[in-house]
Formats: sequence, structure tokens, C-alpha cells
Amino acid sequence: MKIIITDIRIGFSFLFTIVALALGVCAFIAARSPREIGKTVAKVDLALIPPLMGNLIIIGSSVKNVAAAGYHIYFIGMNIAVLSMVEFTNMYCKISRERKHRTPKAVYGLLIADIIQLLLNPFFGHAFSLEGVDVQGKTYYKLIPHLGQYFHRVVDNLILGALALLFLIMVFRMSKVNRGRYRAIFVSMMLVALWQSFYFFSKTPVNRSMLGFGIFGLLVFYFSICFRPLKLLDRMLSDIAAEMVQALYVFDPNGKCVWMNIPGMKLADVKENELDDVPAKLEDLFGKIEFGEGRYKLEKIIDSNGERKYYLLEMRSFNDDSKRLSGSFLIIRDTTEEKMRIKQELYNSCHDSLTGLYTRQHLYEQIREKLDSTTGTDFITVFVDVKNFKIVNDIFSTAFGDRALQQIADWIRSIMTPDCVYGRLAGDTFGIFAPKDCFDVDKVDSELSSFTVADGSLEYHILIHVGIYEVTEKDTEISVMFDRAHLALKTITDEYQTHIAYYDKKLREKVLWDQQISAEVHEAIEEMQIRPYLQPIADVNGKVVGAEALARWIHPERGFMPPNTFIPVFEKNGMIVDVDRHMWRCACKILAEWKKAGIDLFISVNISPKDFYFINVVSEIKSLVEEYGVDPSKLRVEITETVMMTDAEDRMRMMDELRKFGFIVEMDDFGSGYSSLNLLKDMPVDVLKIDMKFLSSSGDDKKLMTIIKNIIILSDDLGIASLTEGVETKEQYEQLAEIGCKLFQGYYFSKPLPIDEFNKFASLQNE
Repeated sequence: MKIIITDIRIGFSFLFTIVALALGVCAFIAARSPREIGKTVAKVDLALIPPLMGNLIIIGSSVKNVAAAGYHIYFIGMNIAVLSMVEFTNMYCKISRERKHRTPKAVYGLLIADIIQLLLNPFFGHAFSLEGVDVQGKTYYKLIPHLGQYFHRVVDNLILGALALLFLIMVFRMSKVNRGRYRAIFVSMMLVALWQSFYFFSKTPVNRSMLGFGIFGLLVFYFSICFRPLKLLDRMLSDIAAEMVQALYVFDPNGKCVWMNIPGMKLADVKENELDDVPAKLEDLFGKIEFGEGRYKLEKIIDSNGERKYYLLEMRSFNDDSKRLSGSFLIIRDTTEEKMRIKQELYNSCHDSLTGLYTRQHLYEQIREKLDSTTGTDFITVFVDVKNFKIVNDIFSTAFGDRALQQIADWIRSIMTPDCVYGRLAGDTFGIFAPKDCFDVDKVDSELSSFTVADGSLEYHILIHVGIYEVTEKDTEISVMFDRAHLALKTITDEYQTHIAYYDKKLREKVLWDQQISAEVHEAIEEMQIRPYLQPIADVNGKVVGAEALARWIHPERGFMPPNTFIPVFEKNGMIVDVDRHMWRCACKILAEWKKAGIDLFISVNISPKDFYFINVVSEIKSLVEEYGVDPSKLRVEITETVMMTDAEDRMRMMDELRKFGFIVEMDDFGSGYSSLNLLKDMPVDVLKIDMKFLSSSGDDKKLMTIIKNIIILSDDLGIASLTEGVETKEQYEQLAEIGCKLFQGYYFSKPLPIDEFNKFASLQNE
């Protein structure tokens, strides 16, 4: 009997070691698995190793304390294993990603409490004690359970029973092809429970049931990581293949058809029992089909009964475990609708939806392609502009306007040759790119002179202008070519008689000039090439009371540049903002120097309409007078009445804010616009600058003098001072003084002067 027991101890020690190693290998593989449950399975397998090791210590030890340590490792290890099984069950048995089983906190509480009470056993002896049994001359320490040990058994078995119940529920809830893996784990849990119960009641010295736990861990690994439900996969794949909208054919290694789905029958025009006819039918439709190892895709086009159909053929082979050809399958997909949709989308992306002409972007691409691929040909770009098109929409409706654009597009098509490309640039503008010899200018001019659009009984003569740019450098941006053709239209002065204009040398030079001075403006400001000239402002006695700061450019190469050569350019491109800010700063610097010298004069500075769009005018001017410490009333700000034509309420608020801060606000060029009198009653201005354009060259027109006189009287009644600019003769000065004007500016007193010359002039005038 002793020999048998000894053999059992050695045999089971060997078995426990093998199972522990197997669990370790499975845990390693599971941890590296990409599957979501992999790390949880690894925890279960790793957690089952300590109980096995604890039993190894118990079996192999003849020292009581060592055996006691083995029992503690065994029991606490079981608690950790149960805890990992709870986590595994929670994940393995969840129905979906949105719903999962929630583990009661009480489970963790019971397991932790059990671990604590087991750890306290060496001090209190409440859980178990050991009794030595002699086995063939060696002592084996068997377990004597106490209250704590029974608590441990109840906790572990209660939790394991709950987990087993959950797996049993899943067995009944799953479909037939899925329930096998849940059933296997449930059965293994039951067998382990029975085996462990047998150990408790039989009082055998070796706990054989630990082998069951080890096998359970291996089953968990297999069903979670390795198991594939082949029956389920076969059924799913069969159902998927049968319901595919694509035609599917399965062939044996010799190219004989062994199965096809319903779409495959329809495409090959065969019945279910006519599998042998499939290869020949497919060859009639698509030509020879290659069978064998590998895979390939082919696109086939079939024309039948005047209808074109597109198909994509995809052939794939499959091999057995020995890498031998098992067969192949062919998927045929009808891509006609997709091809047509792609073609339509491509057309829509390249063509204007209203006129059917190229879009601007695609037109540019086609022009660039033609330029790059053609040599020895002179080309022109043509900008077609429909004048006053908004009126057409307003008078006749947008529907008529759309019809007009369509007819213009049709006209462009009619005058173009295959070598030309054309499109709609935007709104009511079109672009044409053509070989110079293919564009009949005389014909175009003749047709434009009487171009009429019609919609039913409605007819309207459309005014169209055409700008032409001859391409001299092929590398020029296409957009720049059309910009130059568009720029040519500015030369048309007689809109109804002239329809065609060319971008010529004069325009080209102007563009280059604009680009040159725009590139130099920042350097000119930094180096004080652009500087203020001061034009005196005199009172009724001829005494100089102030000046207007006017920008002048003293170029290091070109010398003195009149303002009309650069100011309009900067007004157009927005750089006037930089020039104005520079002039404001210069004026503040001059005022600061005058303040130190005891000179009591003011300076008026101009505010361009563009300034309001790019900077905070009020904040900028305020900060400058504060920086230089000058009296705001000495820096007068001039606005033109055109500033008030847009956002009048906001502009008035800003002017009022400047006045409250102490600035004098002047309205410049009064009388050059059309809304001055209408706005004057509301505008927060202190000085009205009357433009001498109101006066005739002789200055003796009584009607004009009456108008000016009444404007001065009106401004006086409104509490607004009047200043007349452009005074060039003594007679004008005397007439204006006689009718009540208080301030004067013009060449009669002085032209704009450099600062030093102005200081001398003002000093002499005011002696």
C-alpha cells in the first residue's frame, strides 16, 4: 500500500508539473493574441499555476512548515484563479459590445475577505491545521479543516457554481452551432466540481482534482483562442454565397463547374442541373477563361443589342493543407451602373451644370495640357463678359437669365473649332482658349453687334464685351492670362459700339508698373522715400493756420513721383493702408516738433475708405497722438463722403468717437458725390471742405457762386466750419471770402511743400 501511495505522489507531481508548464505556454500565446479576450485568458491560465505549485509543495514536502506554506499557496491561488475566472466569464459570455454581465462587488469582497482570513491562519489557526501521516518512512501532512477552511470552500464553490450557471444559461440562449463551446466549458466545470468534492469527502492524501482545474484552463485557452466553429462558418459562407448579387461559380482543379449561385445561373443562362455547360457559356460571353493556381482580375465590355455592359471578373484558386490545388472560384460583377455613375460624376465635376461648358478649373487644366503638348502655334485667351447681366435677371427673371447664359454658351460652341477649348469662368463670364488663326475676330464682332437672346415671345439684346490676350509666354499662369484679357475690357469707352479689346503694350506696361511700385512700397516707407508734403491752409486774412499732409514719393532712381502715379494703384490693391498709417505717424512727429518749437498749427491727414476695412482706424490714430504726446485737436482727420456710402451708421459712430476724444473731423471733396446734402444733417463732422470743381474756370458763374454761398450758410447754421480747397486765383479767394468762407487751401497760397520749406513759408506769412 505504501509503495502505491509513494508512486502516486511521484506520478502526480510529474503530472502537475506538465500541466503547469502547458498552462504557462498557453498563457504566453494568449497574451500575444490579437483577440480582445486574449489577455483575460492569459490571466486565467497563469492564475491556475500557483494552486498546482502549491499542491506540488504539499506532495513533495516532509516538513510541516513547508507543507503549510504549500497549502496557503494552494488556497490563496485558488481564490486568485476564481477571480480571473469571473473576469473571463464576464467577457466570454457577454451578448454584444453594448451589453455585458456586471460582476457584483460582493464577489470581489468575499474573495478578498477569504484571502485575508487565510493569511491570518498562522497566527490564529482558525482555518486549518496539519496532521502528519507516515508514508513509507516519510511524513505526509494532510489537511485538518476548521471553520475558516469551510468558509473558503463555500466562497469558492459558490462563485464557481454561479459561473457554471451562467455558462449553462448561455448554452440554452445560443444557436445550435454556437452552443458547443459553452457546453464544453460548462461540463468541464461540473466535472472539476465533482472531482474536487470527491477529494474532500474521500480524504485521499493527494488532491487529484487540481488536474481537472488544469484541464479546465487548457479548455478555456482552446475555445477562446484556437476554436473555430467550422459548421457555423460553412453555413454562413453558403448562405452568403447563395445571396450574393454577383455571379459566383466554383470549379474543381480541372475547370469543371461544381456549384453556382442564382445570379450565376442567370448570367450564364443555364439551369441548376446544367453545370457542365457553364465553362462554354462563360467563354462565349467573355472569351477564354484561365483556370489554375493564383488569382487575377479582368474587366470585360460586352455590347449586346446596342447596349454596352461592363463586367469585372475575379478568379481565385484555393489549396488544401498540402498546398495542392483544390479548385477555384470565379466572381463576376456587373459594374455597368457604377461605371456610368463614375462617368457622370466625372462629367459633372468638369462641366458647368447650367451651360454644359467646362468649369473654370477643368478649363485651366485643358489649356495647360494643350500648351504643354503643342509647339509652333500662336494662342489667344479670350475673356467674354456679359455687361449689366443683373438687369436681365431683375427685369425678366432668373429663369430668363439662365436661358440667356445657355444661348451664349451655344453661340460660343458654334464659333469654335475642335482645336479650341472654352468654359464658364464664373457667373456671367466665359473663357476661350484658341489658336490665333482659328478665332475670326470680324465674325465675332459682327455677331455681337446684334446678339439677341430669346425665350418664347421674350427677346433682349445682350451687350457682350470680349477681351483678348495673345499668349507670349507659355509658362504664365492660366488665371493671369485671363486676368490680362479681362483687363483689356477697361479700355472700352464706347460700350455699345466697341465689343472687342486687346491687351496691348500700354496695358502690359501698366501692369508691370503696378507690380513694381507695389513691391517697393514697404522699403519706400522704411527709408522715408514716401514722405509728407504740407500744403498750407490759410484763414480769411491770409494767415497760415495749418496744413494738409499729402504723400509724395522721392524715388532714388525715378526722382519725384507725382501722387497720381502710385496712389490709385495702392487704393486698388489695399496698400494705401500702409501709406496712410505712415503719413499719420509722420504728421504726429511733425506736430510734436512744432509743440517743442512753440508753433501753433494743425495738420490734416487723409483716411482712405480702404483703411476702415483693414485696420481699427480709431484705435490707430488714438495710439499715435498718445505716443507722441500731441493735442488731438491739432491732428485733423479728413474723410471723403464716399466713406459714408457703405456702413454709414458704423462710420458715423467711429467719427463721433474721434470727436469725443478731441479730434477735428473734416469732410473732404464735398460736392463731388450725390448724397452729401442728404447725409450732412446726420454726419458728425466739424469742417466741410468744399471742392472747387463746383466753380467754373472763370469763377464768375453766378449760379455756381450761389450754390457755394448757400452751402457755406448751411454749414454755418449747422455749426460746421467751411474750408474751400482748390483755390487758384486771387479772384476766387476774394469771392469766397466775401460770401463767408473762413478757411482756404490751394495753389493761390502755395503748392504742397517739403517740411522745411513749409516752416519757412508759414513763418513769413504769419509775421
